[in-house]
Amino acid sequence: MPDLSDTIRRRYDRIAPLFDKMDRMVKDKYRAELLDQVRGEVLEVGVGTGVNLPLYPEGLHVTAIDFSPRMLRYAEERAKKSRARVRLLHMDVQHLQFEDDTFDSAVSTCVFCSVPDPVAGLREIRRVLKPEGRLYMIEHMLSDHLLIALLLHVLNPLVVRMVGANVNRKTMENLRLAGFSIDRVRLIGFVDVFRMIVASPNKADQAHE
Repeated sequence: MPDLSDTIRRRYDRIAPLFDKMDRMVKDKYRAELLDQVRGEVLEVGVGTGVNLPLYPEGLHVTAIDFSPRMLRYAEERAKKSRARVRLLHMDVQHLQFEDDTFDSAVSTCVFCSVPDPVAGLREIRRVLKPEGRLYMIEHMLSDHLLIALLLHVLNPLVVRMVGANVNRKTMENLRLAGFSIDRVRLIGFVDVFRMIVASPNKADQAHE
């Protein structure tokens, strides 16, 4: 049986030339607002074609990863235009190749819809964040409204087959399962499907796991 990560990677390699046109679900003003909050050494997971890279504040050090080599090739041009110092790496968020407590900030924008094991990926982010670090996210997820949730459940098999993204992930629950506490949540689109989230890694709890 083929590995699910490899299957999704091939899908994202395939759609890389079209991804910019597809990745318009989140307005640049929300991306800029999110990125204006990050500090210190930054990890961006699932950088894709690099749409966030020109929006980072000046002077930051950003390590940006993606598991699709073709996506990273498109991100290279945006990295050159960024005001931050950007390092691009081919890596899977489920298996981060960094030491514990490496980063001050972590960023994801519409990433955890496609990570095969989202809780594993979030736990890896928690591991590499410093105790005082923060995770900054814009993600789409399963609605708390029954009718919208039912629609997303119906659509999910088709969307997964087309692009490998799930539209019915329980991301708030996954964050808590991964050991994060939620600092702030803001609803930014399609009722409550798109949310801007800031979360803390609860390192004290991690020590007892």
